[in-house]
Amino acid sequence: MAAQLNLSGPPNSDLSSLTDQSVSSRTSNRSLRVAEKERRKNEAEDPSVLALKYFSDVEAGTPVIGNDDVERNLVLVEKVAYRNGLSPEAISIMLEFAMSLRMGHSLCPRVLKCLIPVTVVPQEAVVRAVAWLGVDKIPVSTQVLFIKWVLTVFDMIDAKDQLRAIYGFIFSFVSEENLCPFICHLLYLLTTKQIVRVFRVRKLLELQSKLGRQPFLLNLLSLYKVFCPELVTLSIPSRSKSVFKNHNMPWKSALIAVQKRNGSQVASSISLASASKDRTNRRKRKHHHLELPVLSSVVNKEPQTETSRRLVPLVQIQSVAELLENMDHIELPAQMGSLLGSSLALQYLDCVQDESALLRLNFWLGYALHEELLFCGDGGASQNSEESLQFLDKLLSTQHFLQEGFSSSEAFLYKFLNVWDGSLLRPQILGLLSNIPVVPSSQIGRLLFEPLMQLFFTSSVFFKCGLIECLNNMLLKWLTWHSVYALEDDLDISLNSHTSINMTLSGFKDSVMELVDFVGRLASIGLQLEGCHCLLLSCILDFYTMVCDMFLKYGLPLVVMPPSGVFYPALFATDPVSVDRLAFIMYRYKVNLTSAKSQEKLTEQAFHISRQTFREFNYYTVYMVNCLWNSKMFQPGTGVQLGEELLLKSNVPQYWTSFDLVHHPAFMSYAVDFHQKCWIGKKDIDLDSIKHQKPWSWYLQYLFSQGYDGLKLFVQSNIKAGQGDGQQGDGQGDRQQGDSLPT
Repeated sequence: MAAQLNLSGPPNSDLSSLTDQSVSSRTSNRSLRVAEKERRKNEAEDPSVLALKYFSDVEAGTPVIGNDDVERNLVLVEKVAYRNGLSPEAISIMLEFAMSLRMGHSLCPRVLKCLIPVTVVPQEAVVRAVAWLGVDKIPVSTQVLFIKWVLTVFDMIDAKDQLRAIYGFIFSFVSEENLCPFICHLLYLLTTKQIVRVFRVRKLLELQSKLGRQPFLLNLLSLYKVFCPELVTLSIPSRSKSVFKNHNMPWKSALIAVQKRNGSQVASSISLASASKDRTNRRKRKHHHLELPVLSSVVNKEPQTETSRRLVPLVQIQSVAELLENMDHIELPAQMGSLLGSSLALQYLDCVQDESALLRLNFWLGYALHEELLFCGDGGASQNSEESLQFLDKLLSTQHFLQEGFSSSEAFLYKFLNVWDGSLLRPQILGLLSNIPVVPSSQIGRLLFEPLMQLFFTSSVFFKCGLIECLNNMLLKWLTWHSVYALEDDLDISLNSHTSINMTLSGFKDSVMELVDFVGRLASIGLQLEGCHCLLLSCILDFYTMVCDMFLKYGLPLVVMPPSGVFYPALFATDPVSVDRLAFIMYRYKVNLTSAKSQEKLTEQAFHISRQTFREFNYYTVYMVNCLWNSKMFQPGTGVQLGEELLLKSNVPQYWTSFDLVHHPAFMSYAVDFHQKCWIGKKDIDLDSIKHQKPWSWYLQYLFSQGYDGLKLFVQSNIKAGQGDGQQGDGQGDRQQGDSLPT
């Protein structure tokens, strides 16, 4: 009975539900059929779809001559391509048609020239087309045109993994003389570290011996050398830009037109190529050379010999003890750039001083700096400022560890200074600049002074301070190198510990003299431009604190006095620290000149100091004593003179005392404080009363107790004993200065 009920059908409610579902299903199916019918109708009405279908279905061997269908359909495809561009599906169909030679090779160039992508190019289509290059039927001119098209749309290919998978197949075409320049360019874009192999390097070197030092071969070899420098022993010069030419001329105007019409950004390489010829040196991709490689052992090694088995990879060294134990059996890493990230590796490099290791490291470093910071195009470094900042900081820490710079960073800076705006990565660039070794005096002006002078006079006071500090550090390193590396048996000194280039002591002195004179010119004009800014003046006095001690502290037989544009602003400064530092500098000048003069009398090898240097020192010393001590400001014979009428118009009482130790703007606050402590309860302040004999002695002790040791040393060395406690009466008699140095 139950079975009969089930067979008879569902209850009324279930029947109603099934009926609704059936109706819904029929409605949905009807909608799909209508949509499909509409799509087919639209396709039937779209001639371009029919044209693509024609080229997709055309059989091999179909004749071209007298075939109106192929001409009509190709014109339709060209019309769509040059107007709106071709879709990825259309690119695949037309590329397969052209490279398969279904209708011969006469239509191939025409089809390739109309392959204007609207969005992306399918990687699969390019891979299939590359595979057709193995067929000998394709003419060489068509093969060249196809590779040019691939290079043009390379940035628009949706992926590159399959292309890199057939890298070896593409590489096999470098032997074709006509294809070699374009194949090398394509290989350059596809190359990764894992792809570089010994046999490929050998093949390129073989081609170079056959064809000569062709730019396209050198460029590909240079990239191989960056990834695996141990495999490429060829010396490759650093180039300012990519030597590969632009091959997008057949498609450039069409791509630009499609780009404008669609309002979208097509490949960056096309846009850049059309913008300006001066901007064609922008690379199509970044190589990320600023990322330090991971320290790893050498890859792609030849079969190990008994000697190579004893080598210990540097990556396996974990402590200084292990480094010392295996110092003679260290295997350098695969990429020398990885040394910058390992303190143990740097210790090994510093101890062994392997010339080949330094050459490899300098090549990698120079390539990275030039490609990523100097020749990366407008704004390239600023767009990756964080990466550049970290890289340069690591480079600076490495140079500080080694206590010297790299020749590659030096060459980079000479070029970079000519295009630097003074703000991009300023601390890092100035830090690298301070590590530059001694530059010959005949070249220092062109390489350093000219670009730095333009930056100095057009930048803010903070850049001026930074540059003066940078040049101060540069001079410090030069003097330190001289004192450490000077030879005892002759007057030659090495520029640094990693080069055999020597410079005579006379040449070194000329370079130092040029640097000190250059800073003097910058300082004099900079103080005028910035209104004797106290921070700038402080940096300048830092520099001359080192300059005044070059003979005694660093053993350099040279004494250079500061220019008047530095001396007077420091003497008349409103802060006591600057005056005190100037007094200390003049004291150290006297000590150095006295020592040099005594050595000149005792030894035959002592250097000769010009009379002009003694005259400048004596003049500065006498002027300071007359100004600070004798209160003879603006008096005849004191150097700085003003007309009597002009001084009277100033309405300054006793103007000749305006810059002594009591009335000097830098020390007046101390004089007032001393007066209040010495004459407690006296309402009227008479600063002249300090100049009496006993208060004057107390005031000097009070002033020196404030920490102005430079002023104390200057007074003690230049004021005769018994004359410094003042005179009878008002105590303002001529306090005599010490003997001047003989000229």
